[in-house]
Amino acid sequence: MLSEAEALAHVQGICFKTGPPQRVGVELEWLVRDRGDPAAPVAPQRVAQALAGFSSVNGDGKPRLNEGGFPGEALKAVVNRALITVEPGGQLELSSAPAQTLGELVEVTLRDLAALRDAVAAVGLELCGYGLDPLRLPRRVLNLPRYAAMEEFFDRDGPWGRQMMCGTASVQVCLDAGDDSGGLTGYRSRWQLLHTIGPVLVAAFANSPLRAGRPTGWRSARQQVWANLDPGRTRAPEPDGDPRAAWAAYAMDAAVMCVRDPDSADWTAPPGLTFRGWLRDRFPRLPTIDDLNYHLSTLFPPVRPHGHLELRMIDAQPGDGWIVPTAVVTALAEDAVAADAAMSAAAPVWAAGDGDPWLRAAKCGPADPALSRASKLCFEAAAAALSRVGTPAAIRQAVDDFIERYVLQDRCPADDQLEEGA
Repeated sequence: MLSEAEALAHVQGICFKTGPPQRVGVELEWLVRDRGDPAAPVAPQRVAQALAGFSSVNGDGKPRLNEGGFPGEALKAVVNRALITVEPGGQLELSSAPAQTLGELVEVTLRDLAALRDAVAAVGLELCGYGLDPLRLPRRVLNLPRYAAMEEFFDRDGPWGRQMMCGTASVQVCLDAGDDSGGLTGYRSRWQLLHTIGPVLVAAFANSPLRAGRPTGWRSARQQVWANLDPGRTRAPEPDGDPRAAWAAYAMDAAVMCVRDPDSADWTAPPGLTFRGWLRDRFPRLPTIDDLNYHLSTLFPPVRPHGHLELRMIDAQPGDGWIVPTAVVTALAEDAVAADAAMSAAAPVWAAGDGDPWLRAAKCGPADPALSRASKLCFEAAAAALSRVGTPAAIRQAVDDFIERYVLQDRCPADDQLEEGA
């Protein structure tokens, strides 16, 4: 039996695990496509074949296919220190182990990523860093109850859910939540900073202007997709008050996406059922702590408190371009001077009064005047911070090159796609 008070306390306790912020990690999602025919669908068996040389996470042998010919839950593997998972549309996600320094993270992740790239290349596939598949229509290949229920949930409001599940990819930077102090290292300050600079990150790294081979009118059509999904699980929580309390209320009031049943393949949740409502009505069955933890994994706001803080608003980047957003976010969050500069730079974006900053960033990218000014100042602050702490030269050079090619020109990677095609 789980009471409402116990559920709220549980969410507050596990989602912001506080302590001195020291570590950084990254989760890299990639679209997977045929090297010879980028517009062709990729059979899930080929993805499983690519991962066959890696160890299964549960130690029961190689990743396998289930009887329906789709990748099963065992299609999770470990390469060196990173975890590889398959997303509903066949995207691959490489999740790093947390590192003590940015330099260590980049060094290890580059090695892990090289191994994954070699594995997919061996079966004629390639990893592509786009925020939204520019050519192929969404097609779910994971035939699992979670994703079937998720698909049915999102289908109630149109086609956007399938696009999100099966055709999007991102760079997710992960940082320690912070401590209980009231200063820069406190979780309240870090929470506020990451939300304040969020639209700047959306605009600077926008990389999804195409859908079905045609321009969408958005620099980040991936963010357009997210904006059309259930706002109770994709928008940012209310910024006022204690983030712990705000997030707990957000989670309790979010609609339940699926009700797990080990004896059934149908995990569909009753329409309109929130977790708070589930606790109060005890229908369709009694909810448990495990159900609550599972529910939390189905919430997708721009910054998700997951013990650590997980930034989910950055489009996937081409090649090794993921290094730049990882470095910029780390620098702005960890350096007091840079954090203050970033907060001051991004504040006018929110005060502009001409629409939702998240949507402006996704629609216009850094061509928006307020976002242009904020981007230049934030990147300048990040570059200075990276120099102050002696970040490896290759990382600083990658950031400097991005500033020169994009930030100072009011451009983003989406502009390259529009000029060159997918």
